[in-house]
Amino acid sequence: MTSAGHTDVREPISEDHPTCRLRDILDRVGDKWSVLVMDLLGSGPKRYSELQRSVDGISQRMLTLTLRSLERDGLVDRTVTPTSPPRVDYTLTEVGQTLSGQVRALIQWADDHREYVARSRLRYDAT
Repeated sequence: MTSAGHTDVREPISEDHPTCRLRDILDRVGDKWSVLVMDLLGSGPKRYSELQRSVDGISQRMLTLTLRSLERDGLVDRTVTPTSPPRVDYTLTEVGQTLSGQVRALIQWADDHREYVARSRLRYDAT
């Protein structure tokens, strides 16, 4: 990762720089699929198939990768019930629940302002 200096010369930033460490987490919780999945889980446990039906446009592979990443980061728990076929449920962890309100607020903001953003893009593109 680099940073622009006052002379526009790019200088390397070490991986332990606070910006790099934050970016790693923001990349996870800020990606569109993670936000949508976490919002759905904010209302309670969901089965994999429920999540797939509820997130329009997500492929099975992307949902699996998203859930694995959220589980790896400690934001989602995966519970397998040994039935035939096995039942798999996903829930937010305690830490994931602390993020749930912020995720919901971001989605609400996007919904409230999407027309404004669309109009702004049209104006910008016309100039």
